Amino acid sequence: MATVYYDDEADLSLIQSRKIAVLGYGSQGHAHALNLRDSGCDVRVGLPEGSRSRERAQAAGLTVQTPEQACAWADLIMVLTPDTGQRSLYADAIAPNLKPGDALFFAHGFNIHFGYVTPPEQVDVAMVAPKAPGHLVRRQFEAGQGTPVLVAVAQDATGKAWDLVKSYAKAIGGTKAGALVTTFKEETESDLFGEQAVLCGGVSALVSAGFETLVNAGYQPEVAYFECLHELKLIVDLMQEGGLAWMRYSVSDTAEYGDLTRGPRVIAEPSRQAMTQILADIQSGEFAREWIAEDDAGRPNFERLRKAATDDLLERTGRPLRAMMSWLNAPTEMEGQA
Repeated sequence: MATVYYDDEADLSLIQSRKIAVLGYGSQGHAHALNLRDSGCDVRVGLPEGSRSRERAQAAGLTVQTPEQACAWADLIMVLTPDTGQRSLYADAIAPNLKPGDALFFAHGFNIHFGYVTPPEQVDVAMVAPKAPGHLVRRQFEAGQGTPVLVAVAQDATGKAWDLVKSYAKAIGGTKAGALVTTFKEETESDLFGEQAVLCGGVSALVSAGFETLVNAGYQPEVAYFECLHELKLIVDLMQEGGLAWMRYSVSDTAEYGDLTRGPRVIAEPSRQAMTQILADIQSGEFAREWIAEDDAGRPNFERLRKAATDDLLERTGRPLRAMMSWLNAPTEMEGQA
């Protein structure tokens, strides 16, 4: 069983004694910075001069500096910027300002695990990764609750890295729900796999395939949208509340029988083989190399695929249907990470 730390095993005063630079003010960045501040920590947010997030951070009462300035001041740096930009951020702002005994924290292990960032040996390197989007991390904290976090230490230069990790996790509300011990390798590879094979890639492809199957068979796109996309949230909510068993208990017997007998025909051996290969590509670093190369090239394939996905029939069908549902919190602007 995994080791899990809770509030009574974390000393908040440790993180309160540090000078913390939070780099980035997107989904996770704003939650970390605000929760740390409200936990009595000394926090500054590091953002480029032209960042659109500067005004939001300042309006929240936070001190905002350039990444270089924030890192020069800090003795603990939390990196909450997109994976692809962390190499240059590290080289330009972080590395020149690291001192022996400093701590470098991440919320995802990508750059450390795959070797795109290599900190000096005299620095603690650790991870505190909330298992929720930042707005939920913040909302739960404000409600006096918390969201689970994954914690790991890649380099314990001071011999006190684990105590500091637990303290940081407590300051953002993580140990109230539970801080589960993992490794940079396990978090990175499982996170990428989950995104690609199930949570984003797998679900998106399954929804699209089901929608297209119904439409190609002559059913109205609007009906296909409701059956293959809109009702998905109902099922996922049940799974989240009580696992697969609770979902199956809650749906009709007809739905449960269809699940148990037809689901394995959809996710059959070819799908499992594809998942195995996806995991192998992640473990070998092939996906990381591909993604970094794509970003370095200006993201031509990524932007082509993104545009095609945005303009397909499923998306065009869904927009007016969602407008009919006044209870939906329709997104107005996608929140960035920096």
